[in-house]
Amino acid sequence: MREAESIVFIIDDDSLYRASTERLVRSAGFSVESFQSAADFLNSRRPNVPSCLVLDVRLPGSSGLDLQRELAEAGVHLPIIFVTGHGDIPMSVQAMKAGAVEFLTKPFRDQTLLDAIRQAIERDRVARQQRARNADLRRRYESLGPREREVLKCVVSGMLNKQIADELGATERTIKFHRGHIMRKMQVRSLAELVRMAEALAIGGRE
Repeated sequence: MREAESIVFIIDDDSLYRASTERLVRSAGFSVESFQSAADFLNSRRPNVPSCLVLDVRLPGSSGLDLQRELAEAGVHLPIIFVTGHGDIPMSVQAMKAGAVEFLTKPFRDQTLLDAIRQAIERDRVARQQRARNADLRRRYESLGPREREVLKCVVSGMLNKQIADELGATERTIKFHRGHIMRKMQVRSLAELVRMAEALAIGGRE
């Protein structure tokens, strides 16, 4: 993926610093959108592309740490790089524990910020791919009927057709029929692949 197909959001109330950071990030080939407050950022429409947030810790209104917490509570998965001229160790520890990619104290080298941005963009790209894959698996699973889901749980727990039939009060032929439907709906060709999908969906054996 080209860097131009990703975007870096910058939130900083210092207009001069914001402008210089925009120029730096654009010079590295990234698209950029900048904001002077957390509220402005929250009210904006964000493209659905790999992205990250370069966030000043101290902002008017909600602080950078407040915004980090608010995004997490809203289920917004966005890698954050904190920048500050007034950082301290407890503050950086709090930010990193909450999932920040980096915590940079001004002044820092331009390359240090660009390296952190590339790391954050890559993290978001991988996470987006994983979320899309999981959503696709969930759609496949939700296409199964209630009985097929029961059979699936038994299958991935390692039970044989005869055991599943005894467990569910059905015939082996019926279980084989259900298994065939399950394999088609889940779009798999092997039991091992079906088990891996079940693990990804956190579907265990019999409840």
